[in-house]
Amino acid sequence: MNWFEAAFLGLIQGLTEFLPISSSAHLFVVGKFLPSGEDPGAAFTAVSQLGTEAAVVVFFWRDIVRIIGAWYQSLRGKVPRNDPDARMGWLVIIGSVPIALLGVVFQHYIETSLRNLWIVATTLIVFGLILAVADAVAPQQRELKDLTYKHGILYGLAQALALIPGVSRSGGTITAGLLMGYTREAAARYSFLLAIPAVFGSGFYELYKIFGKHEGSQGPFGLGQTALATVIAFVVGYLIIGWFLKFISTKSFRPFVWYRIALGLALYMLLGFGIITA
Repeated sequence: MNWFEAAFLGLIQGLTEFLPISSSAHLFVVGKFLPSGEDPGAAFTAVSQLGTEAAVVVFFWRDIVRIIGAWYQSLRGKVPRNDPDARMGWLVIIGSVPIALLGVVFQHYIETSLRNLWIVATTLIVFGLILAVADAVAPQQRELKDLTYKHGILYGLAQALALIPGVSRSGGTITAGLLMGYTREAAARYSFLLAIPAVFGSGFYELYKIFGKHEGSQGPFGLGQTALATVIAFVVGYLIIGWFLKFISTKSFRPFVWYRIALGLALYMLLGFGIITA
């Protein structure tokens, strides 16, 4: 793959990471239609996500510093452990455990058999429909200050579903948040914060494998091309975060649901007619 393809995939990563439409699915699908026709691979996906997650850190910098400070002070007994920010710190840690454990246990399947477009098409449609139901029927009354440890664990389990391409990390956690009664904006904000440990962990692990020259770890891109994609993903992702939070403050997730269903059906047709391979 060449530099243009890497840059284009970085753009796709930035555009799709924070929307409930699955960035990993889009990278996989778009790779099929590029001149090289290659799957960018799980390693490229994980490393390029470092760019979009860096955008989260910059965008929510004040919130993150406040949460870490309160969490640390709670360890020293200077802040009550039920302080909202201290509790948020613990919830992010606890909520990151499921995806970390399952990511290690099922790493081989995540990087091989689950990267199948039949699975991607199905999860796009199924989880799109679940998001539609959650958005339509959930009360959407709770804010982040109402987040409990039980809900934090459920959020974490929902995030772990994103190990399956097509589910969407933000889509899974936002859907769980809506079903538990959180507002659209609260569910999205926590989804972004919860993703920080998991994305940085997987991204740096893939970098370690690349620098360690593990066989097959780098995929079709060189390190420089992957770095370019990561930088582009950061810039585009930062812009998308602000737009997305503003959008869902007044509008529903319905456009994303219809998009997921349309993309899933299009993939079924392309696969069925043999235009692309799974």
